[in-house]
Amino acid sequence: MQIDFVNSIHAISASEWNGLINDDYPFVRHEFFAALEDSGSTTAASGWQAHHLVLRDQGELIAALPLFIKNHSYGEYVFDWAWADAYQRYGERYYPKLVSAIPFTPCYGTRLLLSSHTSVDDCLPSIVEALQKHAFILGASSWHCLFPTVDLSSRLNDLGVRTRLGCQFHWFNHGYADFDDFLARMSSRKRKNINKERRQLAQQEFTFLVKEGSDISADDWDFFAQLYQLTYLKRSGHTGYLKRDFFHLLGQRLPENIVLIIAQRHGQAVAASLYLRDTNTLYGRYWGCREEFEFLHFETCYYQGIDYAIAHGLQRFDGGAQGEHKIQRGFEPIVTRSNHWIANADFSNAINDFMRTEESDIKAYQKAAQNHLPFKKSTEQ
Repeated sequence: MQIDFVNSIHAISASEWNGLINDDYPFVRHEFFAALEDSGSTTAASGWQAHHLVLRDQGELIAALPLFIKNHSYGEYVFDWAWADAYQRYGERYYPKLVSAIPFTPCYGTRLLLSSHTSVDDCLPSIVEALQKHAFILGASSWHCLFPTVDLSSRLNDLGVRTRLGCQFHWFNHGYADFDDFLARMSSRKRKNINKERRQLAQQEFTFLVKEGSDISADDWDFFAQLYQLTYLKRSGHTGYLKRDFFHLLGQRLPENIVLIIAQRHGQAVAASLYLRDTNTLYGRYWGCREEFEFLHFETCYYQGIDYAIAHGLQRFDGGAQGEHKIQRGFEPIVTRSNHWIANADFSNAINDFMRTEESDIKAYQKAAQNHLPFKKSTEQ
């Protein structure tokens, strides 16, 4: 078996790469990484230099791991800025580092891609060893695997790539027939609050247009790219990480995974929310608006997504990172995972101690958040 590192997704054919994927989770597909790379969104200049790991056996691609050389920690959603600061205070360099992640996408899922006749046990120890040796060659401080599956996270932890916990809020479909059926599970006060929010937008004559796949036009993508840029300008003072062409390429290359919901008022498009989807899950990714209206964000990003998930029989709606405001709207707290290997033994020990302490805090936070869910208690059923 031979492990190599490639600086472009195009060093591997789409058929080879996608041949390792056994589901329709969109974020690890060749087309997704190519859209990021070809649009200039992930480059050495942007701090996301592709450096994917590939494993071949007698020339056949049998495993792959998305990998990037990072010189900052933006766009990861697993925050290690304090670790970088600690390195700097001691006169050490934290960057570059190696990161296995989906850029700008805090959605858990497959990270290690395997052929049908290759097992994790056959290749993971060799992959971890190769990554550690390669980090030393590159002068990288560390390797991080962000938002892997529970199984991969556990296996990495056993190999010394320690698990760190986080918390997100996801909506789950408990067999709802429609949105009203979902609301019926809530306490009366919470149900009334959501109905009030939705009614207020309807009174302002908002309507919502759901577009999928090839029905999304080039003008739609231009409109959405403008909204994305406006959102980042207001929030961060820059136009965002993703280039305009990324959205066009995404629509062209992964049409079966794209949902765009456009908010209209008096026939004019005012706001929009971009989702990706697979067989089981809806992923809320980005949103933006030309004008601010109370409750428009909640409707466009959450309620319309729930409506879509129920109508299409999806089992989960991943609304993205953070956001305690999601709790009262029926999004349940879940634990997420990342895994971290630090080359420097002293820093590794300190960071592992920190993660062990943080783990109990995350679990306590998840439990506390569950107590604030809007659903009826058993005595109210």
